[in-house]
Amino acid sequence: QVQLVESGGGLVQPGGSLRLSCAAFGFIFISYDMSWYRQAPGKERELVAAITSFGSRTNYEDSVTGRFTISRDNAKNTVYLQMNSLKPEDTAVYYCNADQRVPTFRSYWGQGTQVTVSS
Repeated sequence: QVQLVESGGGLVQPGGSLRLSCAAFGFIFISYDMSWYRQAPGKERELVAAITSFGSRTNYEDSVTGRFTISRDNAKNTVYLQMNSLKPEDTAVYYCNADQRVPTFRSYWGQGTQVTVSS
């Protein structure tokens, strides 16, 4: 049974920090590239950050570069998104995504966790 269980979202003041966690169950975590997406009201879902299966490479959306850090702990089957210097425009539902490339393509999504940045 595949699950991606997200936690760590909430309300934070501009300039504050949050750390999102996504715990994976029911699949071989080390075989998957992991990523975080977000979707703001009235906007399409966008890729925020991605990390390869062993954490050797990361990729970030331009607006979060230098503020957000994606990491993974393969021993814990968990991926994290450390979000610093948060801005109101970071407000969105954040989704955890797992993508396997080999031997076949498979993709799983978490339920989403709300992040609200507001004064």
